[in-house]
Amino acid sequence: MNQMTRLVVFTLIVLVCFATPLFAQQPTTPAAPTAAPFYGPAIAAGIGAGLTLIGAGIGFGKIGASALESMARQPQVAGAVGTNMLIIAALLEGATFFSLVICIIMANK
Repeated sequence: MNQMTRLVVFTLIVLVCFATPLFAQQPTTPAAPTAAPFYGPAIAAGIGAGLTLIGAGIGFGKIGASALESMARQPQVAGAVGTNMLIIAALLEGATFFSLVICIIMANK
């Protein structure tokens, strides 16, 4: 397995291992009215936001690397490639912000 596959598999294993305690319900017993606050959704939202930003960083890196490589191979299409690169980067940025907003909303519930 290459390094990226190992990272994805490790991340999935960590998320599966911690999913049950993070999303477990807080016990509501009358005997413990001063129970500590439950931060599970906030922790899960933080993990989701982190994964979103890591994925966006990888995506922006691949977009930039591919665009520069194609511009170096064919300099006459540099303008069209640059324009397309900016459009794709803007779409990726929009999806990243949408995911971050969803994480923030879920953390505040």
